[in-house]
Amino acid sequence: MDPSGPAGPSPAAGGGADAQQHQVQPLAQAQPAAPPPPQQLSRYESQKRRDWNTFLQYLRNHRPPLTLARCSGAHVIEFLKYLDQFGKTKVHAAGCAYFGQPSPPAPCPCPLRQAWGSLDALIGRLRAAYEESGHAPESNPFAARAVRIYLREVRDAQAKARGIPYEKKNRKRKHPATGEASSSSASAAREAAGGGDGGSAPAAAAAPTTTTTTTGQSGSTTTTAAAAAAPAGTTSRV
Repeated sequence: MDPSGPAGPSPAAGGGADAQQHQVQPLAQAQPAAPPPPQQLSRYESQKRRDWNTFLQYLRNHRPPLTLARCSGAHVIEFLKYLDQFGKTKVHAAGCAYFGQPSPPAPCPCPLRQAWGSLDALIGRLRAAYEESGHAPESNPFAARAVRIYLREVRDAQAKARGIPYEKKNRKRKHPATGEASSSSASAAREAAGGGDGGSAPAAAAAPTTTTTTTGQSGSTTTTAAAAAAPAGTTSRV
């Protein structure tokens, strides 16, 4: 009988498996971490990017094709008129029965247009995108004078057709507290001196209130604020 018996797993084999596990673990730990997700753009930045891509696509589809370097204010106005076909604002024509009514009672065949507020905001975003793309502000076609005049005309025409007056907000001027205090003190001085007609107050009325008491052999004399406000040459004796 063979005394050697069935062969079992040798310690060397088990040690080799452990060594492989120790070698795999450092490789798994050495893998680079996943990059952080890109920062999400704000709503304004996303809209600005979409508007910029739309305008560049418009230049490519233009007949004849246009480049951004050759773009002028007239081409920007053509782009704004092109967008009117996608507008959703009812602008009544001059011969419409609902011309000048903000809320017409029935529908009418007048065309839809882009609202002035939408066009004005669009030009602001495109003007910023033009300069952010590395172009000089002096050559910005969206800041051309012709574009500003066109937007003003669209604003006035839509306000008249829809019966919505455009009123410019006036900023309220705040008076400083020092001016109010000085005016109130001057008014109080005039009332104390009897000058309620708006004339200049005497110098004696603006002087601070003083009280002087003199005691002598002939009696006592007391001068108060009333004496200071009285006409010159008048004294009060007690």
